[in-house]
Amino acid sequence: MTASTLELALTYEHARIRELAEPAQHLEAAHPERRHETDWFYAIAAQHLAAAEDVLLPHVRRLSNGEELVTTYVGNAKELERSLRFLKGRQYGDSRAQDLTPDEVWESINRLLTEHEQLETAYSQRLCEELDDEHVNALTEELLEAEEVAPTRAHPYSPHTGLTGRLAHRMWRVADTAWDSAEGRVVPTKYHVHPKRDSALSHYLYGTPLPDTEEETE
Repeated sequence: MTASTLELALTYEHARIRELAEPAQHLEAAHPERRHETDWFYAIAAQHLAAAEDVLLPHVRRLSNGEELVTTYVGNAKELERSLRFLKGRQYGDSRAQDLTPDEVWESINRLLTEHEQLETAYSQRLCEELDDEHVNALTEELLEAEEVAPTRAHPYSPHTGLTGRLAHRMWRVADTAWDSAEGRVVPTKYHVHPKRDSALSHYLYGTPLPDTEEETE
């Protein structure tokens, strides 16, 4: 059976987040000149979580036992966001995170990422069984676009779902952008290294032609 655009997109997203996590786990990532590796992973992971909560969970909630599914997802997301906050805290010298070792922080992050991937894989399969291809494609596009304007930091203690969750994400995006600028923090404002809109996957999803290779290298 051919995978849907939603399943392809989520598989791609999971792989990109893991790819970004890999260099951020090295001891050298704590050096000031390499902090951008952790910032990039942290921002992309936070954006993905917020976008999924805004776009996917309203549809998941309509499934049988949907409320239970949403509660499980949000529980995992909050734990993952707390771990991401600890990661950033250790990097920038927050005293509340210094009692944790890097191995402890990353063990938690990797465990929660695995659970997150399993949940999204299962939920996307359920959604694709309920929705026709047109709705699935529209949902996929909405998810990718939502990631572009989602908060770049984790906010585990804010509302995550419903209208209040969406409003919180919008307000945090504004605040995060201001703080990122003030701190000189490296965040993915354009996806050149790990693109969403310019990737081969995105061109497949949107049905747009791939750019000419010669033009890209000029």
